[in-house]
Amino acid sequence: MKTIAIIGGGVTGVTTAYALAKRGFAVTLLERHRYPAMETSYANGGQLSASNAEVWNHRATIAKALQWLLRSDAPLLVHLHPTWHKLSWFAEFVSAMPNYHHNTIALARMAVAARDHLFQWAEDEQIDFDLKRQGILHIHRDRAEFEHAVAVSKLLARGGVQRRAVTPDEMRAIEPALRGAFYGGHFTDSDSSGDIHKFTTGLAQAAQRLGAQLRYHQQVVHLDAGADGVDVTVLQGEGAETSRYDAVVICAGAASRALAAQVGDSVNVYPVKGYSVTVQLDDAASRAAAPNVSLVDDTVKLVCSRLGEDRLRVAGSAEFHGHNRDIRADRVAPLTDWVRHNFPEVSTRSVTPWAGLRPMMPDLMPRVGPGKAPGVFYNTGHGHLGWTLSAATADLVASAISSSWEAVRQRTARPLKMA
Repeated sequence: MKTIAIIGGGVTGVTTAYALAKRGFAVTLLERHRYPAMETSYANGGQLSASNAEVWNHRATIAKALQWLLRSDAPLLVHLHPTWHKLSWFAEFVSAMPNYHHNTIALARMAVAARDHLFQWAEDEQIDFDLKRQGILHIHRDRAEFEHAVAVSKLLARGGVQRRAVTPDEMRAIEPALRGAFYGGHFTDSDSSGDIHKFTTGLAQAAQRLGAQLRYHQQVVHLDAGADGVDVTVLQGEGAETSRYDAVVICAGAASRALAAQVGDSVNVYPVKGYSVTVQLDDAASRAAAPNVSLVDDTVKLVCSRLGEDRLRVAGSAEFHGHNRDIRADRVAPLTDWVRHNFPEVSTRSVTPWAGLRPMMPDLMPRVGPGKAPGVFYNTGHGHLGWTLSAATADLVASAISSSWEAVRQRTARPLKMA
């Protein structure tokens, strides 16, 4: 039986482990934390959002970044300290702008494919993750924002995502808790929301039941790929231990770039920090006043999702500050203020802040498939759509591994022709 190491126990690593275990491979998942889903897959915005498949490689993104450059609370914050990694990433980001339409459509198609896999897996494995299949409502506060969204909706439709324009009255009918003045909105009833941490933890347990080995406290420090397998070295106490696998799948989030370089690949993932707050809805008034439909506020680039009866998750912000994981008060405050301004009857007395590093490729397209060296594969760089895309990309990389080994088996099984 072929042995495969999965590096990383976030949502992409766990979905990859599950997809491979279902195909009968001997899977070992290596995660540096004590549990799965403890970094970027811990407390994101909670959305399964094909309607957010628009890539960021657009001149409007650059214009807003320049406009917000000196604001510490800006939705998009680029720290001016230059590094080669940051400069090279932005250079590739700009060079990918001509592919804006193509990549947006491709991500939409991938998100639609992922939806079917994820719902089926959750049903098969009886995973409770506070799923709400009530759609996602984008809210727009001015005409320019609305008209840009109309153009995006046309691209999404080409990718199989139906997102319809709605009036302010229709918006309030969809989500009665909405207050304030809006120009209009867009609603995607096929989108949904839930708790990524609960989902990933449940799927990790399902992968284990299928035979996958889940190894925690495993800090992978070196990879060495050869013709007969991949050596994976992990820290073990005060020393290190090396094991050989037939293949390895790098699902290491922001750490993927450094690991890829060790096996001869350039995977220019940048850690784009995002923040969230989880508001505890402890009283009846807060529970009644909080929205049930998942929202996207396009003006300030925030999302919110209701998680069960007693939690509201609000997330947003994109901060380019390398591998810095600090939770900054001036970055968290706009999230709590957004709740206070838009849902004033929701108490923000009990709020838990969080920050995570989104692994983002310059063109916003995940890196999925084989590397240069034999036995090396990738499923990383999903950016702001990690959970939304994970089930599809896991199935893609599992299929790629199955196909590559089936091709090798057929070549070696082919009888030699006699002269």
